[in-house]
Amino acid sequence: MRNVGTPDRLIRLIVGAVLVLAPFLIASPLWAESWAVWVSVLVGIVLAGTAVFGFCPIYAALRLNTNRNKGDAR
Repeated sequence: MRNVGTPDRLIRLIVGAVLVLAPFLIASPLWAESWAVWVSVLVGIVLAGTAVFGFCPIYAALRLNTNRNKGDAR
């Protein structure tokens, strides 16, 4: 059951990739703290995962659905 639509998935994938890669590619004082790197990577992986699978557990709990394709939303 998919509850994340295509535009939402694309945004999640882009933001997720940026959050995973940013600590390793951008020299910033923000990434000096190891917890900030871990949080950024973890949030990025979750966002990318929800984009790939098209399912968001938080959307399901709140009964939200951005998927316009009714064939996938069961």
